[in-house]
Amino acid sequence: MLKFALSRLFTFIPTFIGVAVISFGFIRVLPGDPIVVMAGERGLSEERYAALQQQFGFDRPIYVQFWDYLTGIFQGDLGNSFVTNRPVWDEFFTLFPATLELSLCAIIFAVAIGLPAGVIAAVNRGKFFDRFLMSGALIGYSMPIFWWALLLIVVVSGWLGWTPVSGRIGLMYFFDDVTGFMTIDSLLSGQDGAFASALSHLILPTIVLGTIPLAVIARQTRSAMLEVLSEDYIRTARAKGLGPRRVNGVHALRNALIPVVTVIGLSVGTLLAGAILTETIFSWPGIGKWMVDSIFRRDYPVVQGALLLIAVIVMLVNLTVDVLYGLINPKIRSR
Repeated sequence: MLKFALSRLFTFIPTFIGVAVISFGFIRVLPGDPIVVMAGERGLSEERYAALQQQFGFDRPIYVQFWDYLTGIFQGDLGNSFVTNRPVWDEFFTLFPATLELSLCAIIFAVAIGLPAGVIAAVNRGKFFDRFLMSGALIGYSMPIFWWALLLIVVVSGWLGWTPVSGRIGLMYFFDDVTGFMTIDSLLSGQDGAFASALSHLILPTIVLGTIPLAVIARQTRSAMLEVLSEDYIRTARAKGLGPRRVNGVHALRNALIPVVTVIGLSVGTLLAGAILTETIFSWPGIGKWMVDSIFRRDYPVVQGALLLIAVIVMLVNLTVDVLYGLINPKIRSR
């Protein structure tokens, strides 16, 4: 298993370098001078502008800037934000728990509903439940995130008043940031109503962010289950008198899990991409909103570092998925 994991790990090197090149070039192709953006309406004298260019290294050739960026990465230095002057590492790991909490809730929501929905649809192929669930999955997959988010805000928060519109917790609650997970920290604080407030703020962003992965997981589970249910060993299990729960839940589902695990792993990238829109709409203080703000401010180190770190997270998740393949099906380890 260790050899299998290491072989997958070595494939990360060219991907990592490619992401570094893309993250460096992405922000620089956008129109707008970061120094002018930072100055705002105040403007700058030519002398001050030249001094800031030298300070941030913009007066050097682009290949020299890239080499400094690349060597900084391998030394563990992602630079400092142009706006706050704080290290990108510190800002990322300060905000990442908020995004991680939202993403975990979204993927749990997606798996908890999508997996059973796919199994039910496959077992009832061609019947009402199959058509109903797959139609719902298609609608969920097709809906733009921003439209779905605004619709829920208008109906659930505006008309019904069931949930808050934005933020992570009510403004009346104050406690120490121990874990970075607002739900856990609110429980540790012992304040009455804090956990309920944190949970209510989490509901709508979780539904919005988890809808597309839910739809994909449901459709993939149905497809994989239908393929497995037609196998000879499933007919043999039924002929032996095993009940539908054991046949479908143990024999069929376990063998259908490999493509489903793949989809769940790939959904991490979808969640992190969707978090940019979701966090912006719901004013969720995570890395998605942080990246959007940094793009508008042309904060080069933040955008470069955030893209690189997100890519590393996605690659590590893919490595975990590959290792899970080996656990689910030992034959894969020998490939």
